[in-house]
Amino acid sequence: MAEIKCVGVVGAGQMGSGIAQLAATNGLDVWLMDADRDALSRATAAISSSVNRFEVGDDAMRRLRLTSNLQDLRSADIIVEAILESEDIKKKLFKDLDGIAKSSAILASNTSSISITRLASATQRPSQVIGMHFMNPPPIMKLVEIIRGADTSEETFIATKSLAERFGKITVCSQDYAGFIVNRILMPMINEAFHTLHRVATKEDIDSG
Repeated sequence: MAEIKCVGVVGAGQMGSGIAQLAATNGLDVWLMDADRDALSRATAAISSSVNRFEVGDDAMRRLRLTSNLQDLRSADIIVEAILESEDIKKKLFKDLDGIAKSSAILASNTSSISITRLASATQRPSQVIGMHFMNPPPIMKLVEIIRGADTSEETFIATKSLAERFGKITVCSQDYAGFIVNRILMPMINEAFHTLHRVATKEDIDSG
């Protein structure tokens, strides 16, 4: 698999803009795509405000390109989607990306819970589909969950893990089970906190505990 030099990001919300910022500040060319031009404007302002505090700011902004046309992502070596957490919408996007992206490109999802195997089924390249779950906000939080679908190749996994590490992230690898690692552990803890508040202790004592 070729070296990753260009990153495509779909979705210019907080997660997508944060991922785009990471790529641009780490020397990669970036296409940030969103159908909502206002979202792109907000993302540009947020990224510019953040990176201008560092010496790499000007270079990073020069590497960042904005688009409302999915076709512009055809040059990307990896495309990370960070859109609405809906399986149907994500599968539609992956099907569209599969027809646009170059044959060697990796398609990655920032999903926190949706099956990578099911998303990959919408494409003709399931070995090149992977989960790349950034924590919020991506430029600050150190952890990235990498999720292998049933058909994800070792080559795809290594390239994705290497990219996250280039971003300065700590990576953990999860198999494709509901909730992956973080949410699989977090959700029962949140549920237990509600039960504790209802039956056991006040919120002040829980927060102090």
